Parts: sequence; C-alpha cells; structure tokens
Amino acid sequence: MAFHSILFESPEDGPPRGTVVAPEFFGDLNLDQVVGDIVRGYDEYDLVPFFRTELKSERAVTYRHDVMRDLDRSEISAEIQSFTLAMRKMRASLEQAEQLHYPKQKQWWFLEAASQYCLATRALCSALDQAALKSRGLVEFVEWLRGYLGSASFDTLQRDVEAARTALDAVRYCLRVNGSVVTVFNDSGETDFGAHVLGLFERFRQGDVKDRHVELKDWPEMNHVEARVLDCAAELDPQPFARLSDFVAKHADFLDPTVATFDREIQFYVAYRGYIQPCREAGLAFAYPSVSSVNKSIRCDDTFDLALASKLCAQGSPVICNDLYLEGPERIFVVSGPNNGGKTTFARTFGQLHYLGRLGCPVPGTRASLFLYDRLFAHFEREENTADLRGKLQDDLMRMRDILARATPRSIILMNEIFSSTTLADAMFLCRSMVGRIIDLDALGVCVTFIEELARLGPQTVSMVSEIAPGDPSARTLRVRRRPADGRAYAVSIAEQYGLTYERLKERLAS
Repeated sequence: MAFHSILFESPEDGPPRGTVVAPEFFGDLNLDQVVGDIVRGYDEYDLVPFFRTELKSERAVTYRHDVMRDLDRSEISAEIQSFTLAMRKMRASLEQAEQLHYPKQKQWWFLEAASQYCLATRALCSALDQAALKSRGLVEFVEWLRGYLGSASFDTLQRDVEAARTALDAVRYCLRVNGSVVTVFNDSGETDFGAHVLGLFERFRQGDVKDRHVELKDWPEMNHVEARVLDCAAELDPQPFARLSDFVAKHADFLDPTVATFDREIQFYVAYRGYIQPCREAGLAFAYPSVSSVNKSIRCDDTFDLALASKLCAQGSPVICNDLYLEGPERIFVVSGPNNGGKTTFARTFGQLHYLGRLGCPVPGTRASLFLYDRLFAHFEREENTADLRGKLQDDLMRMRDILARATPRSIILMNEIFSSTTLADAMFLCRSMVGRIIDLDALGVCVTFIEELARLGPQTVSMVSEIAPGDPSARTLRVRRRPADGRAYAVSIAEQYGLTYERLKERLAS
C-alpha cells in the first residue's frame, strides 16, 4: 500500500520545502506564543514549519483528524510514545558514536544504534498491528512498515546486527597486571580466582558488613589504557572486530527515510496533544471541527483564546468561554463594549479557531463548524512608529488598502480598534467604508470597534457586546454576548456607580 506522510494526505499538501516564514497575522493572534510553547522540548524534530503550513482541502483536514482520534486512544498513544523514546535512544547512540575518539568504541555505539532501530520498528509494527486502527494515515503506514520489515534490506540489517553482537559477546581475554605493565592474552579457560577467594572467605562472614567497594565512574569515553587493551584483544581475536568494521561500512545508512520522516511528523500530533492536555485537565473542551470551503455558516460553542487559556490554566485561574455563530447571510461580527471586556480576545479567538481548524487540530470548544478560508488577514492597533514619516491614520489606511486588495470572498479579515487616532465622524466614515467593502466582497470578518452603528449596516453584520457585571460597571465578566449594542446602558451604570444620575444630581443640588 502506498504511504506518503502521516501529516499530509497528498504530495500537493506537503511537506513544506525550504524556509517557512510565519504568517503575517501570527503576532496579532498570539499564535507565535502558542507555536513556541507547543514545540518547546521538541527542537530535534524541527516542528515549526508544520505549524506554519496551512492545509488546503477538507480531505487533508479530515486526514489529520482521523490520526488524532486514533492517538486519543491511550493504548495507541502509549505505543507511539515508546517508539519515540526508542528512536531518541537510537539517535543518542549515533551522536555518541560521532563524539567518541577511539574507532572500535565508535563502531560499537553505531552497532548499538542499529540494534535499537531494529527493535523499535519491530515493536511498533507489532503493537499497531493489534490496535484496530481507524485512520487512513496510520493504517497505510503500518501496511508500509509491514512490507519494509519483510524486505530483504531490513532482513539483512537485522541478521548482520545479530551476527555482529553475537561475535562480540563471544570475545574472551585475560589480563595480567604487574606494576605499570598490562599484558593481554587469550583466555584458555583460566580459573576465576576472584570468585575462588570470595568463596573461601564466605564461611567467615558474620552478618552484614560495611561495603568497601570503590565506586567506578562509567565514563562514555575510554581512556588510553582501555583502548590499548581493546586493540590487543582485537589482535588476538580479529574476526569479531572485522565483522564489526564491515557492519559499519555496509550499513552506514541503515535508517530508512520513511521511518525517519514518520518519527518526525508524528511529533506534530504528540506535541499539540501535550500542549492542550493541561487545559483538558482543567475541564476545558476541545472539538474536532467540521470544515467547509463553501458553507460560510460557522459555529463554536464554549470556545476560548488558546494562548490565554494555557497561561491561566498554568496559574490555576478560571477561563471564560464564549459562544459564536454566523448563519444565513451573516458574515461579520461587530464587537463593542467597555474597554478590557474581552473584545480583542474574542477577535483573537475567532482567528485562532480558523487557523487551528486549517491545521487539522482539535479546536477550543465543545463543538465547532468552521470555514476553510484561503487567506486570513489581521489589522490590530499598533503603536505609532516614530521612525516612520507616516502618521497613524495613514498607516491604518495603507494597511487596510493592502488587505482589501489581496482579500477574496473566501478570506477572513480581523480588524481591531482601527482609525482610533482620528475624530469620531472621520472614524465612522472610514469604518463604514471598510466594513462595506468587506460586505461587498462577501468575506468573513470581525470588527472590534467603539462605533456601535456598524452593527446596523445590514443583515451581514452581527452585534456582539462585551458585558459588565450586573450592579458593578467597573467589573468585567469577559463574556461576549450576541445582542444589540447599547452603549447608553453602560454609561447609565457608570453614572449610577458614581452618583451622577439625573435624580442623584438633582437631590444633591437641592440640598
């Protein structure tokens, strides 16, 4: 059976070639933090390019979902973990061989790496063969692995490993130490006088005695005396060491590229699962989203900002979840409400959901239906660059012009507090124009703004409001609800808190 990749359903999807730069929106959506935390501890696998490469089709997304569902079964994830550890030991042995100085010791470590490789691949195939796999990716890999283990090349490797180890295990020699002179000679069945002496004194032993053994340091590098002893032993019995040398020359490239690629790519799933596990243990849900490149009706229940949730769970703090959906002609969330109420977090969450969905990963939430976009754009408010001769308003306009020039009806556009540097009248005119362009384009989007009128531009816009705690307008619930915006209610709450309502002012003036 053909096998291409455990990550990419077809060669058209990947793997990526060359340097893969981070998408422009990574910093705005805090996805740079998410990916950095996911790959921490996995440096040897170079996983960052995989987390920067978006999938192009529903089939490719489903392919990854099915693999991840298989890994959700503890018995399968445990076998993958065992394989991963064995392959790490194999690479450590190869690195040890490279670092050592004495040739025969280098060759032994190379043989040890090959032996570990054979054991790891056989164990993985045996375990997955009995696992009742459901995903096409793992089923095809096991079918390929079964064929590889039955091939002449692997059979030769395995037989040569066993022959070389057996030959080395049979090497016997004797040492005679006389002052600074060490003599190495053949073992002719000499008596083990050490055991004989211990046997004589065993009869005089009375109870436990103090252990006077000297601890020997197990350094990986042999010293010059040990190396010379080994050379002498090889001169006395050259055949096993010649077999070892021939093995290294014959199997210099014993690691199969497909096995090596699988070992690297499977870490994408392992690393992501490890990253979201603390959130799961805190009671947060993750769902496998249904994705469509045609249907723009989207939904996600009990969702949250993954970057923020990861930090809060590490601190033991609660995470606020929100619901969102667009249906029918609806295309754009217009998010308003008080500052520090979760509006920007909502916009980030929307972007993260769709990006993670396009990676084929479980997304935050109890259930999710997402749009498979072609490009995602984010325009978040930035501090004015004093080295740039452009003003902040001009910079906002030029960035939005660039976004709209590249966007298509299948794009997602996120705008966060743009045009805040100009007057209310100008900001309203510019925002109406930008949102109108997005409506005409029929793209999906989120607009975080203080201009509530944008939510009433047409059936394409949906009002979302960040709420305050009832009776305390200074407290933020961090919940963003789907309801008509009413900034006056927030103003009345503040006025009531500080005794500035018409009635209270009238009472105070009368007194």
